[in-house]
Amino acid sequence: MPAPSFDAIVVGSGITGGWAAKELCERGLTTLVLEAGRPIDPARDYVEHVPPWEMKFRGMGDRKALERDQFIQRHCYACNEYSGKFFVNDRENPYTFDPAKPFHWIRGRQVGGRSIMWGRQVYRWSDLDFGANARDGFGVDWPIRYADIAPWYDHVERFVGVSGERLGLPQLPDGQFLPPMALNCAEQVVKEGMAKHFGGERVLTIGRVAILTVPHGGRAPCHYCGPCERGCITHSYFNSIGTTLPAARATGRLTLRPYSVVHSVIYDAARGRAAGVRVIDAQTREPLEFRARVIFLCASTLESTRILLNSKTPRFATGLANSSGELGRNLMDHTMGGGANGTIPGFGHRPNGIYVPRFRNVQSSQPEFLRGYGFQGGGGREGWDRVVSQPGFGRELKQALRTPGPWHFSFYGFGECLPRPTNYVELDPQTVDAWGVPALRIHCEWSDNERKLLHDMSVTAAEMLEAAGARDIAPFVDENPPGLTIHEMGTARMGRDPKTSVLNAHNQCHDVKNVFVTDGACMASTACQNPSITYMALTARAAAYAVEAMKRNEL
Repeated sequence: MPAPSFDAIVVGSGITGGWAAKELCERGLTTLVLEAGRPIDPARDYVEHVPPWEMKFRGMGDRKALERDQFIQRHCYACNEYSGKFFVNDRENPYTFDPAKPFHWIRGRQVGGRSIMWGRQVYRWSDLDFGANARDGFGVDWPIRYADIAPWYDHVERFVGVSGERLGLPQLPDGQFLPPMALNCAEQVVKEGMAKHFGGERVLTIGRVAILTVPHGGRAPCHYCGPCERGCITHSYFNSIGTTLPAARATGRLTLRPYSVVHSVIYDAARGRAAGVRVIDAQTREPLEFRARVIFLCASTLESTRILLNSKTPRFATGLANSSGELGRNLMDHTMGGGANGTIPGFGHRPNGIYVPRFRNVQSSQPEFLRGYGFQGGGGREGWDRVVSQPGFGRELKQALRTPGPWHFSFYGFGECLPRPTNYVELDPQTVDAWGVPALRIHCEWSDNERKLLHDMSVTAAEMLEAAGARDIAPFVDENPPGLTIHEMGTARMGRDPKTSVLNAHNQCHDVKNVFVTDGACMASTACQNPSITYMALTARAAAYAVEAMKRNEL
């Protein structure tokens, strides 16, 4: 029997896979979406309203099972008894690294991918970011600038629903915003203190977040229950299950196939084009093939690169579309964990935090380091969880619990990572996953520049808390390994020159014109903002380009 054939194949059903499916289907293409993991039933799998006393381990989790099956995933705050099912089994999905240089690869394999438990923070990039490599010589110049992607940011934000405040800052462009969430009083105090002491250089705003504050596109606004990483039965935050995949399905052109582990891309040497993909059925282990005119790799940064590395041919002995030798190189992740805590008055509860846009190396140069960082965080009050450490017994303890706990404020920094060829991935010569697919070996470590950013975060965060009148200020620098920020980027970067990059300005492989890579693998630098909205905009833009190229019989 001939392999099933489609106009387009999308590998992955998460943030970028969902967008690729929506755009390709709505533009007239019959589209197959291949997902390595299981389907999700929100009625069964979403547990945002389940109280701890209904959980087997009262929400604390089975520590032995976590250490046995999710020894990497458990480092993510969201991998717990409630939402651990959305994270991979590390024994089934191995990878290797030098123990002295750890990389924590956090993954989700199910329909929806990590869009189910992502942090939902969405910040546009600016020309400060797209032009950074050209200015300081690290990495290759981006083949696009803000003007190229701005209309696609608009397109994506209007559909997603992003709540936020307009600031008019060139380094953090405003978007198509729904009404912003409100700051609590502690955050307002800090905002006013910063404005008074830093003359507009440092600005505090409510987080720009893909959570609805008003009805939007048939979805209900957020009801502020809080634990978004457990799912959202009202679809009030953006994920592909509740938004992009239903839009694709409504066209009648979508075929979604879960339990489909993509091994590699099939290459037609005579035509110089990809012909389809090789798949292993995750349940039966049966090998399968699917054919299409165009292929979108949206499996996540390292998974898409892993597929290309596994797609070796006589022409591409080191991986498909790798004539440049850049496939797998320049792995990046945001460095995080510099900041400060302090005690300050205030009140409130909200599924969002604050954001302080980048202010280093914006208007003036900072000689100690390149690029910059932003802060997330917010104000919060000690609640019932303090009963664990609250001194006292009986009547004394009850009386103490009637007294509200103190308010704290935290700044937590996220800094840019420089692209370096010494941070790279390759196929491990011995290790395979549970389906026999060769696994990755990851080589990645922070440079002195990232460490200097972390230190400066702790200094400036303490300065801002002091300006706001906080007490008991405690600067800190966490030793988080690469990967744990879950913003891994690079390894199949965009660029102007096929000799130094894998993809062109439209996320199209220089060497294999009908293969597009639109997840984090395409990134030529990291900026310091959360990258997901940029992935989405690039995906929508690439899909439109691919469809027009197909109409011209170029693909």
